[in-house]
Amino acid sequence: MDILSLTIFSPLIGVLLLLLLPGNRTFLIRAVSLVSSILPLAYSIFLLSLFDPKNPGFQFTENLPWVKSFNINYHIGLDGISLPLVLLTTVLVTLSIIISFNIEKRLKEHFISFLILEIGMLGVFSSLDLFLFYIFWELVLIPMFFIIGIWGGPNKVYASIKFILYTAIGSVLMLIGIIWTFILTHTFDIVQLSTGQEIPLAEARWIWLLLFVGFAVKVPIFPFHTWLPDAHVEAPTAGSVILAGVLLKMGTYGLLRVSFSILPETTIDNSFFLAILGLINILYGAFTAMAQKDLKKMIAYSSVSHMGFVLLGMSALNPIGINGAVFQMVSHGIITGSLFMLVGVIYDRAHHREIAGFGGMAKVVPRYTSVMGIALLASIGLPGLMGFVGELLCFLGAFSVFSKITAAACFGILIGAIYSLNMYKDVFFGPLNEKYVGLPDLSLREWMALIPLIAFIILFGICPQLLINMIDPAVQAFLSLF
Repeated sequence: MDILSLTIFSPLIGVLLLLLLPGNRTFLIRAVSLVSSILPLAYSIFLLSLFDPKNPGFQFTENLPWVKSFNINYHIGLDGISLPLVLLTTVLVTLSIIISFNIEKRLKEHFISFLILEIGMLGVFSSLDLFLFYIFWELVLIPMFFIIGIWGGPNKVYASIKFILYTAIGSVLMLIGIIWTFILTHTFDIVQLSTGQEIPLAEARWIWLLLFVGFAVKVPIFPFHTWLPDAHVEAPTAGSVILAGVLLKMGTYGLLRVSFSILPETTIDNSFFLAILGLINILYGAFTAMAQKDLKKMIAYSSVSHMGFVLLGMSALNPIGINGAVFQMVSHGIITGSLFMLVGVIYDRAHHREIAGFGGMAKVVPRYTSVMGIALLASIGLPGLMGFVGELLCFLGAFSVFSKITAAACFGILIGAIYSLNMYKDVFFGPLNEKYVGLPDLSLREWMALIPLIAFIILFGICPQLLINMIDPAVQAFLSLF
């Protein structure tokens, strides 16, 4: 088995070991789960060490016949667009398992769900066959359904059913588009479809629309977004981290890798439509986040807004915009992942998330206050932190194509600063709420989960070329399709 396949399927070792362990062996379950998540992380770092950033094509490819009668192959590979998302996935899953060590209910099943989820996410970012892509896409739904529905909050059943219904409807439409593509071209191979197969324009428009709705639900793009706040609010902390950090990126990645690649002419025709949807996401998400009283719901709606930046950068169809979109995917995953972890930390102590219910927390938990401050400043795009780079590149790329839309979208940054800084003021400064005088600051386990994310926020904010140098050659090759 080659290195990329080992990266994708290595969590399966942990799943099999956990199935054999008795449910009361808590320490052993945690240890096996952590090691099982570190294994794909180590493999992904090894992939990074072998990756040639100057090569714009797919590397670590495997192309084996699977179902010959339907021309279905086990075809996987990575380029500069997908490798950063694979690394993001393996990092966030490992940190999510660390932050989940305080889970007591059905611990074994909890970690099994995360490891299966990781296999699906890694498979999506590595697939170069549409049928294989769809199999991995669907694999992600079930473990996330259980993570929300079993370990979630008071309305977990409603939120999990809403999540599965929205995403299942989107998946069915995507499947119709994939089957229609195969009927017209007799291949599922994404590389072949993007370089040699032409689909008649009339059919291409319908296929593009079917695929778009499937991916739009996952992003989520307005008006397909309403499942997200409920899922975030009810999901356990680690579930929210993966949901915002990785699952949303599957939607934008799918648009780039599938819709944009195999239907470039239709994508060009719809670029203005994408820019408008990006603007709506940015402003709607920002204004709605500003109105929230629940800390977690505020960050959930901010995710809707920040994914609008990705969509706006993608719509530009130029090197700066696409580079910015991919950088923003990684940036949003790291920043929002840290924010959801921090909300989970305070919820574990205070047992609520109402912004108005706190006050003066900086006096009690100064370290937590500092880390939250860095994550929020990165979220609003402070120069020198990772969030600034992705947003700037998205705006620079889009401004040359859609200047008025981009100018209007800039107000999303201002609104984001308003609600983020207001929340920070209300929660951490002013009169101290006496109920929280003895609240403990960050524990060792929480530091272990948060320090890597804060380090990445600062590192890629100061040295964005470390990531851009990996992304840009693949983006240049991708844009040659247009």
